[in-house]
Amino acid sequence: MATSGGDATTTLTGVNCNDAKGADKLLCLIQDPYSGTFHADAFWASLGTSVLLMIVLTLAFSLMRPRNTIVYAPKVKYADEKHSPPKLGKGLFEWVGPVSRAKEGMLVEKTGLDAAIFLRFTRMLRNIFLTLSIIGLLVLLPANVIGSNKAAIKHISQGGQGFFVTMTPQYSNKPGSLWVHVVCVWAIDLVVAFFLWRNYGAVVRLRRQYFDSPEYLQSLHSRTLMFTDIPPADRTDEGILRLADQVEHTAALPRASVGRNVKELPDMIEEHNQTVRELESVLAKYLKNPDNLPTKRPTMRASKKYRANNGAHDVDAIDYLTGRIRELEIDITHVRESVDKRNAMPFGFASYERIEDAHTVAFAARKKHPQGTTIRLAPRPNDLIWKNLPLSKQQRKWRGFWNNFWVAILTVLWIAPNALIAIFLSNLSNLAGIWPGFRDNFQRNHRTWAAVQGIASPALISLIYLILPIIFRRMSIRGGDTTKTSRERHVATKLYAFFVFNNLIIFSVFSVVYGFVAAVVKSRETEDAWHAVLSGHFFEKLLAGLSQTSYFWVIWLLQRQMGAAADLAQMINLVWVWFCRTFMAPTPRQEIEWTAPPPFDYAVYYNYFLFYATVALCFSTLQPLVLPITALYFAVDYWLKKYLLLYVLITKTESGGQHWRFLFNRMIFAVCLSNIVMGLVIRGASGGWFKVFFMIPPAFLVLGVKYYCSKVYDGQLKYYTKATLKDPENLVEPGKKVRKNDRVQSRFGHPALYKPLMTPMVHAKARHVLSEIYRGRLDNSETVATTGYSDIAMDPMSKSHPGKTARFAPPAQKEMFEVVPESRLDFEHFMNRAEFADTLGGNGELYGRPDDLISERSGTPRSFLGRHGSGSGTSSRASSPGGRSERSVSSHRRVGSDSPVASPRQNVHPAYRDDAAAHHGDIGQRERGRGMYNMSNESESRLLNGAQPVGHAVPDEDVGREVYGLDRWRTGGSGYVGLPARDAEEGLTGYDYYRARR
Repeated sequence: MATSGGDATTTLTGVNCNDAKGADKLLCLIQDPYSGTFHADAFWASLGTSVLLMIVLTLAFSLMRPRNTIVYAPKVKYADEKHSPPKLGKGLFEWVGPVSRAKEGMLVEKTGLDAAIFLRFTRMLRNIFLTLSIIGLLVLLPANVIGSNKAAIKHISQGGQGFFVTMTPQYSNKPGSLWVHVVCVWAIDLVVAFFLWRNYGAVVRLRRQYFDSPEYLQSLHSRTLMFTDIPPADRTDEGILRLADQVEHTAALPRASVGRNVKELPDMIEEHNQTVRELESVLAKYLKNPDNLPTKRPTMRASKKYRANNGAHDVDAIDYLTGRIRELEIDITHVRESVDKRNAMPFGFASYERIEDAHTVAFAARKKHPQGTTIRLAPRPNDLIWKNLPLSKQQRKWRGFWNNFWVAILTVLWIAPNALIAIFLSNLSNLAGIWPGFRDNFQRNHRTWAAVQGIASPALISLIYLILPIIFRRMSIRGGDTTKTSRERHVATKLYAFFVFNNLIIFSVFSVVYGFVAAVVKSRETEDAWHAVLSGHFFEKLLAGLSQTSYFWVIWLLQRQMGAAADLAQMINLVWVWFCRTFMAPTPRQEIEWTAPPPFDYAVYYNYFLFYATVALCFSTLQPLVLPITALYFAVDYWLKKYLLLYVLITKTESGGQHWRFLFNRMIFAVCLSNIVMGLVIRGASGGWFKVFFMIPPAFLVLGVKYYCSKVYDGQLKYYTKATLKDPENLVEPGKKVRKNDRVQSRFGHPALYKPLMTPMVHAKARHVLSEIYRGRLDNSETVATTGYSDIAMDPMSKSHPGKTARFAPPAQKEMFEVVPESRLDFEHFMNRAEFADTLGGNGELYGRPDDLISERSGTPRSFLGRHGSGSGTSSRASSPGGRSERSVSSHRRVGSDSPVASPRQNVHPAYRDDAAAHHGDIGQRERGRGMYNMSNESESRLLNGAQPVGHAVPDEDVGREVYGLDRWRTGGSGYVGLPARDAEEGLTGYDYYRARR
């Protein structure tokens, strides 16, 4: 290359690059895209602009924050007392003190474990690069400067590059300076390994504290297992219990629930929601000025799916959309009522009374797959991707293969545009060389275009890559992931692989590889291929190319400071909301959503942080300046992200810190990749292979740290316990009663079966014209939710008839439209609604109502209870006939020798209890025969005909004990002791007597 040898390069056709024009000039640029002469100017312009804009944006945030609390501190307004962040004053910098005093323990409580681990990871990167900056500035930089060839530096300094070239080992000719690089590689690997090991232990401690927190102990998912790939013969509730028992015996039977075929219900609900939003948009535009309506009603073209009934011409948009909503609501209600237990799906759940039992079975099932079934801990209900649960192993593998295939195709196809970016955007002089019209302006305004290159080029690249997460997330939806957490982890993994391959490897070495191939092709005219390869000096050219590329990465990393400050100032959100409210007609739903705390995109930011760290590690010896610049970025962004997560952003799907292993593994990969790059640098600087081989042991040291952490910490990171005691003292003691609310009486149910449907929202200012613009009825029959499939063990109460359930209340009327006053266009009034909580409210824990929290009454999930668990504000339900239970955190303690006994009937799942043993009474008779979904049908009532009556003891001559219920198919030998039968009349006054049987 011309930069390394001083001679002009030639193209594959032998044209001298100094005289090349047109296509030959483009080929020369591909060989040497970094022929610009103003890198120092671009660096100083980028540094000054980044620091200045960061200060300006931070000051703008400090000025606007006290006057825009909905934008800059929404969690102060919406969070409950426990999760509300510290109050902020009205002063300019009064936000700095509360943020600086927020320790990790408070962050876990206020923001959740995922946010706390994100901040810990950011702080770890800050500390790593602060430490490495000391090594880089005090050791590597002097070694590069002292070891450089002064004559070569003086020759190229005339072009303005001496400032940067001196810092690189490109012209190093002293062997001693290269040994400094070898020692620094050891030091860098040791520093990174130390911080990874230390933070791994800290994350494990956070996870153990999370396991012992009241939120986890009182949650349903903490004691629930998820079963997938269930064979057809075991797709029953009892079959799930059999599969769990084949893995590990436990002291008590779980409550099982096999998945049901919801048919096309999720797609219908999605279409209904989209239609509602479309109708709201049409009404918002048409009713923007309700006192002066347009003379022409809005029209639209019916979708192709429904043109047979509406024709191909335009139809009245309001009538068409309201008609579609009515039809979909009728169809959804019909499908909900038609779902039964006869068409079971290959997945299910089993909930245990004790967390220890669930985690013991999950740990034992890691390498066991009874009948091909996969058993693992269940995620939170809102974390499930329900449509992927019925997929078989082969379908998931096939979908995963095609997903990875298309990602690989996209990655390869991006090489060509990425090469053009490397040639032109990173160095505008190349564009001037082939574009005569631009050349004259470029030469007249040399320094101006230097600033443009330093600012616009990295910013445009960042803008292009903003769309990649959207593409990968949409591709991952069809990848077969069963949880949103695993989907986001895979999105981050693919983004990181894409960025490293294209933005780092291809971007940095493309021109070097092309130039080397060109030299080899030309040399074959005079010598054989092998000697042509040897005379091509690949390692020397690679060192020169990487040194030139390091200038771009220094400027690019400087630009990240502006991105961090822009996130804090929320400028994009402010400008977008102002534009929509000023020039458009937003719907009430949109205005409510704008006031909600936005979710934090962990996949995108983890990818960015990992990529920044990988770039800095790979170029740490080539350009030591990247180390303090990266440390500065993480130091600034740690404080800014800390404020955002504490006051603004929420975690949409809390994983409980499950992203850490992905982060740890990618950091290990980054260290190994940086060792390879450093080895190539040493070889390119004529350091010899001995120095390269001496750099191999640090990589194995880092891999050893990974192996140690996985063996020591992974089990503690994932499981509450790996085994549970089975001695008689740990089991229930005969003769004692068990508290009824200790039982987990709920199941995971598909949300499409019970979630309420959306109602179109209209601004209150247009209330008086609704009857004029809507030609149908303004009311419709109340749609009763099919609560037999919900998480709630009781029927919902009717809103219009106090004291009656919705199932038996007289037909009520509801408004076709929900009229929202201006004063209620705030997320505060709607955050408990499922339609808003699913997309904006996370799992509800921030607002004091987690979706899967077991309530204080009978273990029922609090899915539809009020903000503080005391019930909805509009509920007219009478108080429970039973006394208030004594459930508290203490009820989650491990069962000891004084634990109350579980009766035989309570040890058997209600779906398998014999009707003869049921309590006698009107309520019991009315609900007799109903199983899990409160639907009486032949498949449910006759499946267990002739089953052994519960409570009828069968002597077990081999074991010397009596076997009850499902114990009759236990293999014996562990997990159970004899339990006496309970008096049939015992507990008639308890709360279970008044509950509907499930």
